[in-house]
Amino acid sequence: MKFSPFWVFSWMAGGLVLLFIGLPLANTLLSTPLENLAATLSDAEVGRSMLYTFGGAGLATLLAVVGGVPLAYLLARTEFPGKRVVEAVVDLPVVIPHTAAGVALLLVFGRQGTLGKLFQPLGIHFTDDLNGIVVAMMFVSIPYLVNASRESFRMVDAEMERVAMIDGASPWQAFWLVTLPQAWRGVLGGMLMMWARGISEFGAVVILAYHPKVVPVLIFERFQGYGLDSAQPVAVILIVVVLVVFSLLRTVLLRPEKP
Repeated sequence: MKFSPFWVFSWMAGGLVLLFIGLPLANTLLSTPLENLAATLSDAEVGRSMLYTFGGAGLATLLAVVGGVPLAYLLARTEFPGKRVVEAVVDLPVVIPHTAAGVALLLVFGRQGTLGKLFQPLGIHFTDDLNGIVVAMMFVSIPYLVNASRESFRMVDAEMERVAMIDGASPWQAFWLVTLPQAWRGVLGGMLMMWARGISEFGAVVILAYHPKVVPVLIFERFQGYGLDSAQPVAVILIVVVLVVFSLLRTVLLRPEKP
C-alpha cells in the first residue's frame, strides 16, 4: 500500500466518486419497504415490462453486431476520405438529446415515415410495437459497440493478418481466425455496454414506442400518475436485476485469460 500524497489524493477523490454513485442507489434500495417490493414483484405489468426491456435490448444488440462489428473493423483498419465524418456520425447518438433522437426516428419509422410506410404492407410496425423499442434502443446505444470494437481491433497487429493471407487465408478467414479471437473481449465488452445502455433508454423509446411499456417508461408513468411510492419499487427491481446480471456477465465473460 502506498501512502504518498498523490495516492492519498487518488483514494480520496475516487472515494468521493464512488460515494456520489453509490449513495443514491443504496438509499433507494434501503428505503423501499419490503411489502412494496413483494407486491411489485407479483405485478404482471412489471414482469411484462422487464421482458420487453431486457429482451428488446438484447435483440437490438444482436442486430447491431451484424453491421456494427464490420463497420468497427473498417474504421480500425482502413483510411478513406470522410473517415472522420463517419466516426462523428457514429458518435452522434451519444451527444444528441434522446428525445430529439426519438423525434428523428418517428419521422423515419412512424406510420407516415419513409421506412414506416415501406414496412406497413409487410405487417411490420414500429410505433407502439416491440420493433420500435428495438429500433430506439439500437439507435442510442450502437456507438458503444462500434467504438469498443474499433479500439479492440486496433490493438491487434495488422501484420498478423497479412501473414495469414500470405499463407493462403482469405481476408474473411484472416478476420475470423486471427483478428477476432484476439479482439473478442473488446467486442464483447462493447456488446455488454450497448445492452446496458439500451436497458436504460427512455427518451427515444417513449416517443417512438410508448407501448408496450419498457421499465424506464413504466417508472416515469407511475411516478407521474401515483407518486414516488409507486415508482420506487419498480426502480429498485430494475437496479437489482441489472446489477446482478451485469456483474455476472462481466465476471464470467470478461475474466482474464489464464496464462
